Amino acid sequence: MWMLRPLCLRLPRGTRPAFGFCSWKIRPQTPPPPDKPGRLQTDAAAAASVSDKHLVNGGKKKTVICIEGNIASGKTTCLDYFSKNSNIEVLPEPVSKWRNIRGHNPLGLMYQDASRWGITLQTYVQLTMLDQHTRPMTSPIRMMERSIHSAKYIFVENLYRSGKMPEVDYVVLTEWFEWIIKNLDVSVDLIVYLQTSPETCYERLKRRCREEEKVIPVQYLEAIHHLYEEWLIKQTLFKVTSPVLVLQANQDMQAMIEKYEENRDRILTSCDVQQCL
Repeated sequence: MWMLRPLCLRLPRGTRPAFGFCSWKIRPQTPPPPDKPGRLQTDAAAAASVSDKHLVNGGKKKTVICIEGNIASGKTTCLDYFSKNSNIEVLPEPVSKWRNIRGHNPLGLMYQDASRWGITLQTYVQLTMLDQHTRPMTSPIRMMERSIHSAKYIFVENLYRSGKMPEVDYVVLTEWFEWIIKNLDVSVDLIVYLQTSPETCYERLKRRCREEEKVIPVQYLEAIHHLYEEWLIKQTLFKVTSPVLVLQANQDMQAMIEKYEENRDRILTSCDVQQCL
């Protein structure tokens, strides 16, 4: 194997160059000693280290469940119900980070002017959701509010389709996303889709009165709903690589808690079929 080594020009004592000058010459690289790992072994060890973050209990594979659905579809109620189980690590969306990154609120800015701030928010969303997926496990089951997949397939896709994200921004985010999928473990064992009508979501959204959400029109919720249906029900938008459990979620909180109780075993043991209706 060969590598380049810089060869710098020597000048007479007292002479100061007007600019840096270097040429390059080739020298052979000394191979690693037999008792030390080479590059391929080092890469394999690094990959194993990443994989270890997804193991618990002395090497047992983790189970990752993602709760997906529209804004105000009831994801928080679902997470609150399952958080009472000590064997489940619950990870809500890192909304607090999206609302305050060193004094800036990219979430609020995006809702005010999606064309200007969409790429800013979604770049940060992709980073923070990647952190959610790859942080070391603390329990046998991890339950996440949404995922890096829905960040890309739903919210980035909506910005692009609605004309609020230029193609160059969309392509850059897609390149990043595809690299992550190829090189890091962000796999999901089960998607629980809380299928809720846009009208129900809009009524709930108005009642909870979050500052950033006051400007969200029902048309935005309809667009998000349509993309979720394409992705998880019709499965025509992007490939779905994990089983999907669909729960109708238009009911009130008490009815939904009863539904989670009824489907508890199906959720925590995951589904063996591609879609569980």
